[in-house]
Amino acid sequence: MGPTRKRDLTAAVVAVAVVGYLLMLMFYARGFPRITALTGISLLAIAAVEATWGRYVRSKINAGEIGAGGGRLHPLAVARTVMIAKASAWVGAVMLGWWLGMLGYLLPNPDRIDVAGKDTPGAAIAAASALALTVAALWLQHCCTKPEEPPDDRGGTDD
Repeated sequence: MGPTRKRDLTAAVVAVAVVGYLLMLMFYARGFPRITALTGISLLAIAAVEATWGRYVRSKINAGEIGAGGGRLHPLAVARTVMIAKASAWVGAVMLGWWLGMLGYLLPNPDRIDVAGKDTPGAAIAAASALALTVAALWLQHCCTKPEEPPDDRGGTDD
């Protein structure tokens, strides 16, 4: 299992943004639910939890406290953390694409559609929250990797 590739996430953001924009063209004027400032805050809360967990995991890995036993981080917990980070990165990317597609529709239309001007701040906050989730998930995934070994400075050769 390799790290989540940023280009794959970027492709997902672009694809979902295009689909989201097209859906907004078809359905927004027909009665779309109100978008408030609290709409995307749940993504921000998950991002904060993942960032905090990443600091904890990184400190345990750097201290060499991985393994079974009291006060140590079990290797399966690290593997599960990687899976959560990968899934969260994809969720964040898809949601970021959705909110960017929505913003692409709302920003040029604040005067033509009465509600668009009121929905734009909520969509912008939700997009920022989705971006925060994606970044936190990628960082959490990075925190689960083993740090690089320092080079051997003994001056000898490997025979």
